[in-house]
Amino acid sequence: MSDKQKTLKEEVSLSGIGLHTGREVVLTLKPAKENTGFVFVRTDLEGHPQVEADVNYVTTTERGTTLEKLGVRIHTCEHVLAALVGCDIDNAILEMNSAEPPILDGSSKFFVEAIEKAGIVEQNFDREYLVVKEVLNYIDAATGSEITIIPSDTYEVTTMVDFGTKVLGTQNATLKDISEFKEEISSARTFSFLHELEMLLDAGLIKGGDISNAIVYVDKELTADTADKLKKAFGKDDVSIRPNGILDNLTLNYPNEAARHKLLDVIGDLALVGVKIKGKVIANKPGHFVNTQFAKKLNRQWKLQKKKNVPDIDINKEPVFDINGIMRLMPHRPPFLLIDKILELSDSHVVGLKNVTMNEPFFVGHFPKEPVMPGVLQVEALAQTGGILVLASVPDPENYSTYFIKIDKVKFKKKVVPGDTMIFKIELISPIRRGIVHMQGYGYVGDSVVVEAELMAQVAKNKPD
Repeated sequence: MSDKQKTLKEEVSLSGIGLHTGREVVLTLKPAKENTGFVFVRTDLEGHPQVEADVNYVTTTERGTTLEKLGVRIHTCEHVLAALVGCDIDNAILEMNSAEPPILDGSSKFFVEAIEKAGIVEQNFDREYLVVKEVLNYIDAATGSEITIIPSDTYEVTTMVDFGTKVLGTQNATLKDISEFKEEISSARTFSFLHELEMLLDAGLIKGGDISNAIVYVDKELTADTADKLKKAFGKDDVSIRPNGILDNLTLNYPNEAARHKLLDVIGDLALVGVKIKGKVIANKPGHFVNTQFAKKLNRQWKLQKKKNVPDIDINKEPVFDINGIMRLMPHRPPFLLIDKILELSDSHVVGLKNVTMNEPFFVGHFPKEPVMPGVLQVEALAQTGGILVLASVPDPENYSTYFIKIDKVKFKKKVVPGDTMIFKIELISPIRRGIVHMQGYGYVGDSVVVEAELMAQVAKNKPD
């Protein structure tokens, strides 16, 4: 699977009725530039205000997840967000002329079909991931709901549901890989119990409901009074109970459709973390409240990880370039060659490594009793790593050199001493244009940032001998 960000190839629209508002709505999914994420736009309001799909905007989780920013609300956002994640999309604009996406059949199926109709394109920027390195969990003591995430190389989700009712019983569902979302999860429809449905109708909610867009598990006697309410609400001449304990006019897509829909909800709610996840989620009795509380916890973890920005790499793996490969690209030579390996390399980033030993010539005179690697050489090591990013992209690197134009926002945060292993990560701030390279560089020892700087350099062709 590609590690480049993705968006829609072209825009696509769907129309229908919002489940809780009962209003007609047109939802238009549009392409978005890199690093946009998912952004809702209310075209029915003055100024077309935006609400980012950010867990910090969650206000209520009754019968769906509601976002609110500066008084602008988006109701029941989880099904369309699940479809975007399930289709491996990173960036999209979601324009709506109402507060709630259409409920359609109560699943993500039609959103997935619309996305596939629009097409999917790769973008130029690499993806970022929340890489789960330790077990994290959230428990709701009031309901017994619990969500846990454990380390995994991919995004996996397992849900277990038990509502204490005979009609539904205990169900499980598992998604081993997000590529299976369309076939295994997207058509799982929302569900309700008859006693909940009656309360929602009495409260004036689910105005856009229909027996065909929600599975109704009959967990109480279907009295004549309740049957009349349902017939009136759904415009039916008659309602009855199927042998499997659900209301008529609907056939289950899967025996464990309820558990699969809960899995769909988990994916939609965790989309609000704001980043792709590498981890295995295990959700016991999930619901929108526990999902979004857990998403907030993951969001805080992501911000901490992003603040440190530590590359998730194995320093013992086969390097992209060893020292000989580096010397074929770079004009520098010992003792002024300050990188030993290149561990990762893409069009927009590079990760290098330096083993800092007591044999370094600068330790002889730089605080010999308390040896510390000079800060200027740390910045030089960052620049040399960035030079690899540039020179690896030209066919004849031996004929080019990179020269500093500007160094800005340099910070030294911790001493670098003999025995340390430094990891350097350089990322392009903007695409290379006319030989000008604008980069952000970080140097790490362990999980700590020891140096950072914004660098600008120019690539120039060497003069002939």
